[in-house]
Amino acid sequence: MAQAQAQVPHPPLEGAQLVIGTIAVSLAVFMNVLDTSIANVSIPSISGDLGVSADQGTWVITSFAVANAISVPLTGWLTDRIGQVRLFMASIVLFVISSWLCGLAPTLPFLLASRVLQGAVAGPMIPLSQTLLLASYPRAKAPMALSMWAMTTLIAPVAGPILGGWISDNISWPWIFYVNIPVGIVAAVATWMIFRNRDSTIRKAPIDGVGLGLLIVWVGSLQVMLDKGKDLDWFSSTTIVVLALVAVIALAFFIVWELTAEHPVVDLSLFGRRNFTGGTIALSIGYGLYFGNLVLLPLWLQTDIGYTATEAGLVMAPVGLFAVLLSPITGKILPRTDPRYIATLSFLVFALCFWMRSRYTTGVDTYSLLLPTLIQGIGMAGFFIPLVSITLSGLPGNRIPAASGLSNFVRIMCGGIGTSIFQTAWDHRTIMHHAQLTEQANAYNPVFDQSIRQMGAAGFSQPQAYGLFNSMATQQAAQLGVNDLFFVSAGIFVALIALIWITRPERAGGDAGAAAAAAH
Repeated sequence: MAQAQAQVPHPPLEGAQLVIGTIAVSLAVFMNVLDTSIANVSIPSISGDLGVSADQGTWVITSFAVANAISVPLTGWLTDRIGQVRLFMASIVLFVISSWLCGLAPTLPFLLASRVLQGAVAGPMIPLSQTLLLASYPRAKAPMALSMWAMTTLIAPVAGPILGGWISDNISWPWIFYVNIPVGIVAAVATWMIFRNRDSTIRKAPIDGVGLGLLIVWVGSLQVMLDKGKDLDWFSSTTIVVLALVAVIALAFFIVWELTAEHPVVDLSLFGRRNFTGGTIALSIGYGLYFGNLVLLPLWLQTDIGYTATEAGLVMAPVGLFAVLLSPITGKILPRTDPRYIATLSFLVFALCFWMRSRYTTGVDTYSLLLPTLIQGIGMAGFFIPLVSITLSGLPGNRIPAASGLSNFVRIMCGGIGTSIFQTAWDHRTIMHHAQLTEQANAYNPVFDQSIRQMGAAGFSQPQAYGLFNSMATQQAAQLGVNDLFFVSAGIFVALIALIWITRPERAGGDAGAAAAAAH
């Protein structure tokens, strides 16, 4: 009898319960999304305090992203076993505990272990927040609920760098994790008060243990290879070769197993659909480029341009202005237009922003830094919802959760991979440009010879003059390296437009709600 009653949809919330429930879910989402960006500008502080290189410090970001990517596909299975409210509550509580452990971390390995736990428990939180929020509102008001949710997820990534930078400069980096504790406690208490009697039916669902094991092996091997590759000189290292082979072999077995398993942990047959494949790849690669640059830009500003963490965070802030203002408009016009037009415009705006950044110099001013970031907000407003609408177009309702989980898995993976690739590529391009610049440092180059003479006339000894030239060459090489990556990012965004137009979305409006629910 109880089971039968549990299967009946719960009525929408009303009055104060609806307000408190919405705030509780939004706080949990805000806390979760905030942690994807709050550490970005704090990497130099964390690395310096723990006595590791900035390259190793980026593991703080990638470890969270990979653990998060692995746990997202398990949301459906865990919901069946635990119940959506209990799972959501457990995610919040464990997220708070792991945040506390991150702040206490005395060493990098301890911090990374805590971040892995944090990323793993964060995985179910985003899709479950959608489920609880949509069930709380009448069907007619679902677009309004999703619009409010989208506003939260747009504000959090903007607030992250600012808050993280201010905390790093004025308090200490552990507090970028401690801030989650009061937010999480309030969200957990409010969630339990409002949703404790609205849980879903619990049933024993089989788990694809082999598929899950293979997933962990190939994702983990790939990410460690990407993170350690630069330090170990890539494929000249036996460790990197072994990791690459393990990742490739495990991925091959994973694909074969998942395509033939009765209850696959990831439904790969979805890639047989044109809309899903084109939309997912365009969204995921675009997100990887965006997230890789989101890490690269503040790191470059701090290490080479002399910005503080707070200043670097403020440079990233304007992206939220147009994103927040235009997102409701995107939601209104999406049902009445082809989502491919909105997505194409978004990608062109991203390409323009990265092209503008590719023209930076070491003397870049604040206006030149802020303008592309401000314009990028226009692209953000049309990035997620139209692309996920395309991805889910034409799918029957019973396949949308699996499609959403797989699309999010690929997107999150690309975000983590993008971070690693951009860091490594920047170092490689910097080394190459430094070698090219120092090739000109010889007595037969009249410009170089004159520069050394002028330094000598200014009172520098010859070793000091050569040292100053090398310092200038190093800064210029880093600048040229980051410009290369910005330019390549612009080109890839333009190329991705072709993927958008190989899709054939049936109608924009039919999947708009599901798209909004699956975004981020």
